[in-house]
Amino acid sequence: MISRPDLLTTFNGLLQPERFRDYGPNGLQVEGRMEIGKIVSGVTASRALIEAAIAVHADAIFVHHGLFWRGQDGCVTGWMKQRLALLLAHDINLFAYHLPLDAHPELGNNAQLGLQLGLVVQAQFGEQNLGCLGRHANGIAFASAQALADRVSFVLNRPVVLVDQARKAIKKVAWCSGGAQSYFEAAMAAGADAFITGEISEPQAHLARECGVAFIACGHHASERYGAPAVAAHVAAQCGLTHEFIDIDNPA
Repeated sequence: MISRPDLLTTFNGLLQPERFRDYGPNGLQVEGRMEIGKIVSGVTASRALIEAAIAVHADAIFVHHGLFWRGQDGCVTGWMKQRLALLLAHDINLFAYHLPLDAHPELGNNAQLGLQLGLVVQAQFGEQNLGCLGRHANGIAFASAQALADRVSFVLNRPVVLVDQARKAIKKVAWCSGGAQSYFEAAMAAGADAFITGEISEPQAHLARECGVAFIACGHHASERYGAPAVAAHVAAQCGLTHEFIDIDNPA
């Protein structure tokens, strides 16, 4: 068991949220019981995840997407009331870390996505250095963007969107998990032959065709399944806690 303040200190020490300009609060978002023995990790603090955590008797939930974001109206109604009511009724703590969880160099979403895809990081790029630039771990170029897209699709077990006009070998790969399509131009400026992220918006297809850099969109949720369980498992092992990752399927 560990106390709530000690667990918060451990998460903050590992993820250093004070380093980031973020879109919502990082750390303890909902206060639950004081003593914590079991952590459930997941991508998003959805009602389905909260209900699953209750079913396995979790004391705390650790997620990437929490409940509170900049620009919300602040009203506790509808879905927000339902989620909060479940957490409070069952005295469960909710910890959420957004950009700090993306950025951790070993356990974060981008590092873990690269590890899953067999990519090694050589540099960072983009706003707050969240994007990663690297190559295949064996040093050999991907024969084509289609070969890279096939690798991403196989590892993540889902179809991906590929825009590739150049049809060339891929030596330098840039990636940034989640909704990082706005990082595409920075990836091109960093010298990438291909860019991987979770989502694609209308302008990126044109940029990929006109600039000869492949764009691969693999799903926001799918690209961010690895950071939360990696961090939670690491902290649980460090603190002698039980940990369980619960993946709530999401096609987006």
